[in-house]
Amino acid sequence: MINFKKKAIKSITLLIIATSIISCRKNKNEEILPDIAPIRKGLFVLSEGIFNNNNSTLSYYDYDAKIVTSDIFKQENNRGLGDNGNDAQIYGSKMYIVVNGSSTLEILNAKTIKSIKQIDFKTNAGLKKQPRFIVFNNAKAFISSYDGTVAVLDTATLTIEKYITVGRIPEQMAIANGKLYVANSGGLDYPNYDNTVSVIDLTTLTEIKKITVTLNPNGVAADQYGDVYIKSVGNYDDVKPALTIIDSKTDAIKTTFTNFNGGKMAIAGDLAFFTTEGSPKTKDTPAITGNLKVFNVKTETVEKEKFISDDTFVTSPYGVNVDNLTGEVFVTDAKNYASRGEVFCFDKEGKKKYALTTGISPNGVIFINK
Repeated sequence: MINFKKKAIKSITLLIIATSIISCRKNKNEEILPDIAPIRKGLFVLSEGIFNNNNSTLSYYDYDAKIVTSDIFKQENNRGLGDNGNDAQIYGSKMYIVVNGSSTLEILNAKTIKSIKQIDFKTNAGLKKQPRFIVFNNAKAFISSYDGTVAVLDTATLTIEKYITVGRIPEQMAIANGKLYVANSGGLDYPNYDNTVSVIDLTTLTEIKKITVTLNPNGVAADQYGDVYIKSVGNYDDVKPALTIIDSKTDAIKTTFTNFNGGKMAIAGDLAFFTTEGSPKTKDTPAITGNLKVFNVKTETVEKEKFISDDTFVTSPYGVNVDNLTGEVFVTDAKNYASRGEVFCFDKEGKKKYALTTGISPNGVIFINK
């Protein structure tokens, strides 16, 4: 009996040791598995074209082949993109392109660029809603339109669930703390501009308040600290452009920078980049290049008035995007808004790495992974 117990105890001990060894080996293997970071396949450039000319394009630059396809949408779908492509984003496996003039939303397979569905944005009376921008949250897309609404699109069924009424002529949007912030510009109602930001609860999908800011807000972006940045154009006269910072936890305005010179905006990490206009050559003065102003969102101070540090000349900065994987900064140049534009890629120090020729009035860069 004693020998049997000893053998039993020995067997149990060996089993425990063996299990521990296997467990240790398993844990060891799990620990050394590589953390695979995404790798960029290339980038797309959305170009607006000339309003009412139906000549918007989507260009594609392949990083490995180093080849630009000037109108990949038309190549893959045997039709044009439409009039005045205003915004494009990739969410999941699909690309969504907001075509303002045509009042459509193009939904594509992001890898093949084949059209999956085209949604018409029209009122019950058949009038164009003129969609502008798109953002995503929890399998839903939110699209602002000039008719004063934000559409809620289910990204699985690709159907619009509802329209949320906001302010006049809404433009850009950003998400922070479970809320959607919408810039109500009133930009087409000169001189009676709007001056509010609608706040939408993303759980109830209803507008819960409006925040008053400087006249004609059109740019919105959120930082990693829970602040929302609102860029207002003003009235082009006595009300100057401004940058307002809202605390998304309380929806209180933290500060407003008046007479803030800055156009299109992009935030990456602790830095916000704003396009700044140059000026053409005159009889008495040389041409001045457009540039980027760099604002530190952590310290809430201007870090650099001029980001571009080499002799790259940007005629008409029309958009700015930052690749969060590489830190590269992309500036689109609309040139004269009537001929083909250009996209410049800069390193973190503001030195040009390369440039790409695009369609007319390029306004944004969209990155795609392998």
